[in-house]
Order: sequence, then structure tokens, then C-alpha cells
Amino acid sequence: MKEDLEFIYKYSSVPLKILVSGANGFIGSQLTHFLRLAGHDVMRLVRHKQEVSSDTVYWDPIEGQFSKQEFEGFDAVFHLAGAPIAHRWTKKYRNKLFNSRCRDTWLLSQVLSRLYSPPKTVISASAIGFYGDCKESVTELSPTGGGFLSSLCQQWEMALETIEERGCRVVHARFGVVLGVKGGMLRQILPLYHLGLGGKIGSGNQYLSWIGIDDAMSALYHLLMTESLTKAVNLVAPNPVKQKEFSSILAAKLHRPRFFHLPSALISLVFGDMGKEMLLASTRAYPQKLLESGYSFRYPHLQEALNWIM
Repeated sequence: MKEDLEFIYKYSSVPLKILVSGANGFIGSQLTHFLRLAGHDVMRLVRHKQEVSSDTVYWDPIEGQFSKQEFEGFDAVFHLAGAPIAHRWTKKYRNKLFNSRCRDTWLLSQVLSRLYSPPKTVISASAIGFYGDCKESVTELSPTGGGFLSSLCQQWEMALETIEERGCRVVHARFGVVLGVKGGMLRQILPLYHLGLGGKIGSGNQYLSWIGIDDAMSALYHLLMTESLTKAVNLVAPNPVKQKEFSSILAAKLHRPRFFHLPSALISLVFGDMGKEMLLASTRAYPQKLLESGYSFRYPHLQEALNWIM
């Protein structure tokens, strides 16, 4: 909390009224707490009537159930909702991903663009999967890659064009792997590593671009408070590591062996395209815009990030 407050005090701001979708998720729940710690008025966007309370805005865009008046007057919107990507991509689940991330983002953009007083800033989640499988280092200026995930990210970001045309500052937060013990990849793999089942995936030479949960929160706040930042911004630490290096550091941290190996053929067989694009693909993303805008990472190296997180 001390570090959070010291970071928050770097930015001068009057209390803002902020709407957060996906506020019950791994990132959204922590962001909500962070924004309230900073003194802002935070409302959660929910889609189930049983969740409605004094700090929520309810909407069901498919059924057209929402009050336009409740969306009025927000200074900023964080749009973090969406179905988990780490799931076997059957045809049915691909449709679910498209609907939850692209269609619903487009619908939210339509609602916000029709307001009398639309938000000045919309920060929406995206992913470094935008770049696809690439050997070279990529920045926000790099082109899109190939594959389902890259196409999904493209359409996801394009879905906010309507509110952007209204004059709103739109930022696409392209997340790498967010590391924290309360959710995300780390929570899923820790039980395996505790059992000594950690190790190399495929060749192990594919790059993993990561960011610690504390830096993810601080970086999102930096996006909110830095008006010069627009369009895509990579939310990754400046020092990505190869998967086999990540495995080695995590196993050593837990004092466990790391002899297990998942061959590429098995991953492709079990997980299909999801395994190929998320587990075997290499994305060496660099946070150029964050660094150039003055953001200073708390934990730029994996070892120190894990030391703090765990």
C-alpha cells in the first residue's frame, strides 16, 4: 500500500468518476481497489441482476436492458470484460470469444458514443497476441501477425472506433502474461510446479512477455493519467524471458525440480490451435510507449517480480 500511495501521489488529479467492466476478474478486481485507494469514485459494470448494488451499473446489451442515464457522466471507462482465452478453441468457443470481446466491446462503444456526456477516456484490454508468432522484438508500431488470436485482437480493438470518432481518447492495453498468485497463468501452474511437474514446453525457446500484477495496476493508472498516450500500448515488462528460463526461475523459487517436458506434438494434439498460438508461439514484446512516456517499472526483471509476488 505504501508503494501504491507513493506512485499515486506522483499524479495530480481531482477525483474521477470511473466505470469498470470485468471488475470481478483477476485484473479488474485489483484495479477497482487500486482506483478507490487513489480516491476515485468507481462503479462496476455488471450483467447479472443479482449483482446490482449501490456501486454498479447494470446492462444486458443483447436484450437491450440498460439505462442510458446510468452511463452518463463518467470521466473514464476501463473495459476489461471478456471470456478467458486460455481454453480449447472449438468452433463454439471461438464464437464465445468473439462475442464477449468484439461484439460486446462494439455494443459498449455504441452506448457510450450516444451519450450526452461521453467519457473522455476509454482504456480497453487487448493482448500481445495481436503480433502473432514472431522471432524479432515487437513494439506498438509492429504489424499484426497471423492466426486466430491475432485476428481476434484486431477486431477487438477496431470495435471501439465509434467512441473514438466521438473525440474520446481510446487506449488499447495490450497485456502480456500478468503474474499474480490470485489469478492468471501463475495460479494455474503453481500446483504443477509444487508437484515437481514444471519444465520445458515445446522447445522452450519461445519468448514469454510478462508483467507483474503490481506493475499492471500502476501501468493502467499511468495510462489513465497520461493524456498523451493513445491507441495501442504494450503492458509488458521490458525484459521478456524464454519459456525454459521462466520455468527454471520459478522452479528454483519453489525449490522444486523442473524435469518435466511437454513436447510440441502433444500440445498441438491436446490443445489444438490454442496450444500452438498461446503455448508454443513466441512474442517478444517491448513496452516502448510506456517507457517513453516516463513510466518506471517496479519490477523490470522476472526474479524480483516473483520474489515480491510470492
